[in-house]
Amino acid sequence: MSYVELHASSAFSFLRGASFPEQLAETAAELEIPAMALLDRNGVYGAQRFSVAAREHNVRPIVGCELLMEDSAVLPVLVENRTGYKNLCELLTQAHLRSEKGKCAVMWNELPEFAEGLVALLGSARGLACNIRRLAECTTRVRKIFQSGEISGEGAGNSTRGACAPQNLADRARFLVNAFGRENVFVEIQRHFIRGEERINRELVDLAAHYRLSILATNGVQYAKPDGREVLDVFTCIRKHTHLDAAGKLLTQNAERHLKSDREIRELFRDLPEAIENTSRLAERLTFSLENLGYEFPDFPVPAGHTMDSFLRTIVWFGAQQRYAAISVKVKRQLEEELTLISKLGFPGYFLIVWDIVNFCREHNVMVQGRGSAANSAVCYCLGITPVDPVSNNLVFERFLNESRKGWPDIDLDLPSGDRRESVIQEIYRRYGKHGAAMTANVITYRGRSAAREIGKALNFSPSILDRFSHLFANGDFPHTLDLSAQIEQAGLPKSHPRMPAFIRLYRAIYGLPRHLGQHSGGMIICQNKLSSFVPLENASMPGRVVAQWDKDDCEDLGIVKVDLLGLGMMSVMQDAFELCRERGRPLDLAHIPKDNDATFAIMQNADTIGVFQIESRAQMATLPRMKPKCFYDVVIEVAIIRPGPIQGDMVHPYLARRAGKEKVTYFDDRLKPVLERTLGVPLFQEHGRFFG
Repeated sequence: MSYVELHASSAFSFLRGASFPEQLAETAAELEIPAMALLDRNGVYGAQRFSVAAREHNVRPIVGCELLMEDSAVLPVLVENRTGYKNLCELLTQAHLRSEKGKCAVMWNELPEFAEGLVALLGSARGLACNIRRLAECTTRVRKIFQSGEISGEGAGNSTRGACAPQNLADRARFLVNAFGRENVFVEIQRHFIRGEERINRELVDLAAHYRLSILATNGVQYAKPDGREVLDVFTCIRKHTHLDAAGKLLTQNAERHLKSDREIRELFRDLPEAIENTSRLAERLTFSLENLGYEFPDFPVPAGHTMDSFLRTIVWFGAQQRYAAISVKVKRQLEEELTLISKLGFPGYFLIVWDIVNFCREHNVMVQGRGSAANSAVCYCLGITPVDPVSNNLVFERFLNESRKGWPDIDLDLPSGDRRESVIQEIYRRYGKHGAAMTANVITYRGRSAAREIGKALNFSPSILDRFSHLFANGDFPHTLDLSAQIEQAGLPKSHPRMPAFIRLYRAIYGLPRHLGQHSGGMIICQNKLSSFVPLENASMPGRVVAQWDKDDCEDLGIVKVDLLGLGMMSVMQDAFELCRERGRPLDLAHIPKDNDATFAIMQNADTIGVFQIESRAQMATLPRMKPKCFYDVVIEVAIIRPGPIQGDMVHPYLARRAGKEKVTYFDDRLKPVLERTLGVPLFQEHGRFFG
């Protein structure tokens, strides 16, 4: 049986691992490791990325986690089945939500409640065996504090839990066997050529024999390849607020915590072949995959006698009567086509929930509008989600939703920034509960300034050099154009400095690695049952906010539906302006703003647009006088060609020149031009076989 690595951590252990999950998967494939478990600290942050990359490389991904216990011990656990994954997520959620951001510890007496479906590893070098003395000291200290009466109430409850923690290796073995069952506890053996580890390993082997537990060989991986040790040492310095000259024994003693092949592991454990065979046997039991997550989007509660399909139809046709003075044949046909497709794809609940959020906003005087491709939907227009009539503007619904679409539709809601938007977010938390809704995460990574500063601190560079480097760094982060060695030399570090090569090497290795977990600007996910059954939740740094451990891309890959509630300062300005108009007897709303106001377009043509959303950048203001927009669609084009825009393809200047009549417009096939113009409702020109509006 081939060796299976069942204990590896990625950079998503935040300063305790030095490789991307994708790098671990790729290296495992190179070493022909058939399966591998990712155990990040206190979460499954990197699990989805690892699972996708591992499957692409024909490595079977296994889900797990390193649990930081209340006494600072580390307990690795592996997920066996769907029940185990649910229990792990809920255990982590419980531990995170009672703690402030960045601090989380699991109580020993919580484990039995969540043990089903999980496998515990006893004795890893970062786990239980090496924390016995520390645990005993901690427990004694907690008991003294508790007995002295220095803490009471909730603090005393936590102290009691600490005092109940197992105090030696034998106690821990008994505790874990009672909590998880004998067949679900394995004694973990690691060999890293460190003085004293063989004494610990002999104790572990004897312990396993005494309690009839299986032994398991792992390498406690923290980086994919040996050169990752340098990155891990820098991360250790960051975590411990020190530098490499002073870190001493805080640093790893060698570079052995990398992925190793079956041959290397068999050589290490030639006296314990069963420890290798057990990795394969255990891996066969660990059948859970994130592909079988079981997530369901919430059903929308509908009135008696209705299904979600029929209720959506009812309110859409009612909305159509409000939106249109007369419902034309074209509108009827478009609504029927959209409703039929929405029903076929099983999305009526999604549209109803977004409609309900929009209704809450209107009832509580919060301006709201859908943005993006949702404006192509007549259903969204009739539900009041978007203010633009897609039928009269000849917009293409299939750009928003079509039968070949794999994921859910994406409706982003723009809201006024500040307290108004926060009231909407808190209403969703109120409806679905702290365990039923969460913001998606935003993984903050090491970029130019942050990477250079942290590496410079670890290499014990002068603070003045680091400050100069930050000031010299270009506005924006463009590593492909940055001459890093020249930049740091300008900051005051000579090219001949002995640590210059290390700085350059570490910068390139650390750039882009996860730094910490933030929250998405507005993405929220909700669930039919407890969201904490599918992904661990934790507190955000902002009070009253709960964040999932996955970002929007991870959620989308797993079919977890996200609703974006985006805060815009311009929406606040517009709402205030509409209220002033209403007070002065000229009521307006977003759907009825005049689109042919000459004075407004004159202001745009003069580039007097500082502070105007979408057309306030220098590039936009430089283009407006040349393009001279005269209608609403001109503004759409102007924004599109700059942001994100085909500037690098040299399409902007030819377009502007032809629009101004300075260059001739030619067509590849004149027969196509009127067909496309009739379909899209805009004039077209063509170049190199492609049409442009």
